[in-house]
Amino acid sequence: MVKLDGRIAIVTGASRGIGEEIAKLFALEGARVICAARTLKEGDHRLLPGSLSGTVSKIKDAGGTAIAVAADVSKEEDCQRLVRTAQQTFGTVDILVNDAALTYYQPIIDYNVKHWVKAFAVNVHGPFMLSQLVLPGMIKLGRGAIVNISSGSAIGPGRSPFKGARPANGGTMYGATKAALERFTQGLAQEVATHNIAVTALSPSRVVATPGTIYHKLVSGMADQNAEPPALMARAALLLASEPAELINGRVTYSQQILGEYGLLDKPTGRGVTTKGSGYSQI
Repeated sequence: MVKLDGRIAIVTGASRGIGEEIAKLFALEGARVICAARTLKEGDHRLLPGSLSGTVSKIKDAGGTAIAVAADVSKEEDCQRLVRTAQQTFGTVDILVNDAALTYYQPIIDYNVKHWVKAFAVNVHGPFMLSQLVLPGMIKLGRGAIVNISSGSAIGPGRSPFKGARPANGGTMYGATKAALERFTQGLAQEVATHNIAVTALSPSRVVATPGTIYHKLVSGMADQNAEPPALMARAALLLASEPAELINGRVTYSQQILGEYGLLDKPTGRGVTTKGSGYSQI
């Protein structure tokens, strides 16, 4: 039996990587999926492969239902148009996955202010605006799930002394946005707790091989043996989108951690399992 029959899901960042895998799995599980990102057609992105049209084609080829909406989630008008299109096409959105993310791996002393502001707008302001737009419909339905895709970068390097530690990789800004997203997750979860809505945050237990992580040289390639396949994040996101709200609302967790807890993965490892997660994941 499919887990998301009758559900309507917006998935941002669905043109490639984790977002694409989540969109495909949700559609396979019966959801009607609105795939959102800035890259509509293959080649539109000057650096990375993948597109919304490609994701939607794969979903339809597998018998699923999906549409593509090109949107920049840092812009309020794009967020409004995205939710309006979803509602007009399929009906009330009861699942939102905030996966779209932006980063520039540079040390703070060299960080372009415009890049800093843009990244916060995509990584934090976008999830806020989209959540605000879909919540009235979820409250009226009496159900809903918001899954915010976080990162191990939210954990941070700890305190000094840093002697002997590996050199910083320029991830301070990205980690700050993801830490903010985790705090937003638990705050919003508390606000909507009486409405049968689950707000959660999910990070990979190990770095995931995607076009983005390959570009930033975080993995050597899609077949990197030290990387986690994006399918694990999709399976964990499905769990968070389909479990009863009272069991998971406010949860900040990791892919292999929660899949292991539910008996869906043998020998889980990585963040949340063999190493500690963020402070928010331990609350």
